[in-house]
Amino acid sequence: MSENKIQPVNNGKLSYDDTQVVEKPWFFVALLPSGAISRESTESVSSFRTSLDNISVGWVDYVSSEDFGKEALATALQLGFSKEFLSQLIDEPRNTYYDNEIELGMKLPSIQVRELDVEASPVLILIKKNLIFTIHSRHVDRRFGRLRRYGETILRKIPAGTPDIDRLTILLARIIDHNNDRNFEHLRQIEEQGDHLNAIMMDPYTPRAKIGPEIYRMKHALLTYLDALWNTIDVLHTIRYGDAELITDNPEILNKLGILAEDVNRQISLAEHMSDVLSSGLEVLQTIYNNQLQSLNNRLALIMTYLTIIGTAVLVPNTLATVFGNSAFNMQSKDIGWYLTVIIGSTVLATGLVYWWVRRRGWIPKKMD
Repeated sequence: MSENKIQPVNNGKLSYDDTQVVEKPWFFVALLPSGAISRESTESVSSFRTSLDNISVGWVDYVSSEDFGKEALATALQLGFSKEFLSQLIDEPRNTYYDNEIELGMKLPSIQVRELDVEASPVLILIKKNLIFTIHSRHVDRRFGRLRRYGETILRKIPAGTPDIDRLTILLARIIDHNNDRNFEHLRQIEEQGDHLNAIMMDPYTPRAKIGPEIYRMKHALLTYLDALWNTIDVLHTIRYGDAELITDNPEILNKLGILAEDVNRQISLAEHMSDVLSSGLEVLQTIYNNQLQSLNNRLALIMTYLTIIGTAVLVPNTLATVFGNSAFNMQSKDIGWYLTVIIGSTVLATGLVYWWVRRRGWIPKKMD
């Protein structure tokens, strides 16, 4: 009998080449007014905090290792963000965007998939003046490990003479795009689990009682994934027009944010299509299962019909033998001829009548499967 439980794809491990890199909690990269690039990976914010006052645009990334909410508040306060501003994002779980003109914050989902357990952890993006600060948890994949390596390159590629607010928006778009790409990679894992679920459902030996919970897990995984993408769309729709003071109103740059929103919409379409495919597969499976049950019921009914005919063939002679065996008839050896004639004739006649009747009622199919 085959295995009935969904097995983890890739042994439940993440398939990224940068998940094993040991990152220091703080990362800092900035473009200086002179055009030089400053970069640092450190254990403490104190080593670069004073440098933040003399940059054109910079990115600080922090990896939280314990309580995300407490660490996010403490680290953001160290970089000069106001407590009232932070409470709007950290203390309000459904609030994904907040702008008080001098500070801008957004909360994007970091989707993690292990087997069919989908979790959307927060990635906090805080912006003020010429600085972008991102905070995410260490227990998820090393979300910005790859982006850290290319931090200098990203800043160097921004054309010289670009206004600082434009540079800040370009850097923000790149960070959001990278986060979206990492989220999208996890859809492949859900798809692999869905394909494995289909294989299990096609196994005739799989207990039907175990298929239901696995189907629910798959549906729940897709809904969690879609909910995270919808949160991302909400944030992108809010910032794509450049209404916030800290976001540029350059149409060309804002166009990139619009493209990001379109990319997420395509991801949503793919996830919804996957859900439709899964639902179609379930409908086909249910149809096959119902046909199997109907075929089984037909065969059982056919067996009962033939048992009825056989029972008639046995019951009629047995009844006549019992009746004629009574002493009232005083049967003699000379009566054996007509006695056998009556027994055989009545048996054949009764069996024929029962067979004709069940055929007339349609209980015996004209063509057997």
